[in-house]
Formats: sequence, structure tokens, C-alpha cells
Amino acid sequence: MAEQQMVPENLQDLRKGIFQRGSKTYFNSSLFFPREVRERVFTLYAFVRKADDFVDILPQDREGFYRFRDTYHRALRGEQTKDPIIDPFVELSRECSFDPAWTEAFLGAMEADLRKRTYDTLEETIQYMYGSAEVVGLFMSRILGLPDEAQTPARMLGRAMQYINFCRDLAEDHALGRRYLPLQGADPRIVEEAYARSHPEEFVQFLRHHLSLYRAWQAEAISGYRFIPYRYLIPIRTAADMYFWTADQIERDPFVVFQRKVKPSRLRIFLRILRNTVTPEQFNRAG
Repeated sequence: MAEQQMVPENLQDLRKGIFQRGSKTYFNSSLFFPREVRERVFTLYAFVRKADDFVDILPQDREGFYRFRDTYHRALRGEQTKDPIIDPFVELSRECSFDPAWTEAFLGAMEADLRKRTYDTLEETIQYMYGSAEVVGLFMSRILGLPDEAQTPARMLGRAMQYINFCRDLAEDHALGRRYLPLQGADPRIVEEAYARSHPEEFVQFLRHHLSLYRAWQAEAISGYRFIPYRYLIPIRTAADMYFWTADQIERDPFVVFQRKVKPSRLRIFLRILRNTVTPEQFNRAG
């Protein structure tokens, strides 16, 4: 049984491993947070990745997801479930004063993946992204102790990052029977490689339109950098820069989404970390 895997003696290694397998870009960037923050980030992302794993496989593990959600609710009521992912997340939620509604919104978005396959309007997609990504930005803002004014940019960062993933993973999602990018008047076959290649101008226009939405939301997110202390900003900015890089690769050749999963190498991420590791004055001048 998948859930009967051996748990490492160091449970932090377990949470770190789940995060590392699920998000190379943000994981490698997060290594540059101070230790206490880094461990909290591992706890958060292990929780969200574990929940996502139940619904993001074929066949989906519906029973596993609902057990996971039930265990979270029991832990929230004060029960020690002995779950190495859920109990630490609930403890983190209390330490950082997470709004329980954020977690419910996240779990609701994960449940939606069990029943909803396509999103036909931008409003539908944005509603989904609130639970699946924007609340993660809200969690992070609390972990970093940011002021309430930082919450909207934090949400936009989560939204922007997920939207570029929707663009990047267009073919992969189609293979799973999903489409998160709204059609915006395009032919429903636009996400099929054969149709896209036979209608190249239509496909390029479709994907570049969605990239423009990503860039607008990312610009809103960047406006919130001023709320983030310098020691926390380097890994956040680096991760955002790598999503910019991903968007640029897709912009240059939209058909790349049918050929490979566009991701920055670990070397590229660390080189960007070095570039961003400058004095606060230089950092601010760099924009």
C-alpha cells in the first residue's frame, strides 16, 4: 500500500523530500531562507503537495484524498493523528495564525480536481486558483510575518506562478483530460497538438494571450516586494525570476509545450540566486 511507506527517522527529511519531488524551482530557491523559515516552508509545501498528489495521478486516489482531508479535520479538532505531514501543518497553522478558511479553500480546490475537468471562463479559473495557489501565498505571508498589506501581492504571486504552470503543462493536462486555461473564444481543440500545428497562428495567439495575463498578475505581485525583508526576498525573487524565464521560453516558441516540460536547471536557479544576492541597496536598484 502506498501509504504504508517507511517514515525516515528525521521527519523533516520526509517533508523536505515531498517538497523537493513536487517543485524543483521553488524548492531550490527556498533553501536560501533562514533555517527556521525553511523548515516551516517544508512543512507547508509537504502538506499541499501530499494533498495534490492524491488528485494529480491516474487513476486518482479519491479515497486517499478524503482520508487525508478527514485526518486534517481530526487534527484541527485537537486529535494527535500521528500523521507526519498533517500534524506538523496543523501546529504550524496555529503558530502562524493561518485562517482555517484558507486551508478549506485549498482542500476544496483539490476536491474540485476529482470532479471538474475543464474551465471555460477566466472567472472559473481564477476561483479555482484562489484555493489551489493564492492561499499558499497567504500562508507564506504569515510564515514570513508580513503585514496585512502584503496579502494581495502574495495572492497574485501564487496566482501568477500557477498560471504559468497551466501554460507550461497544457499538453500534460490535456493527456489527463483537463484544461485549466479558459478558451476565451478559441476552438476547444486548441490544446490538441494536431489542431495547434494545423492552426499555428491561432495557437500562438491563444497561448500568448494567457502569458500576458500571467505577466500582469506577476507585476502586481512584484509591487509587494517592498513588504518583504531582504533576508526573505532573495529566494522569493529568485523563484519568481525563474517563472519569468519559463514564460520567456514559451513566448519564444509556444509549441515547446508539446515537446518538453520547460523548467530551469538547478544550475540556472543557483546562478540567479547568486545574482540576486547583493546588498539591499543594489537589490532595490536592480528592480
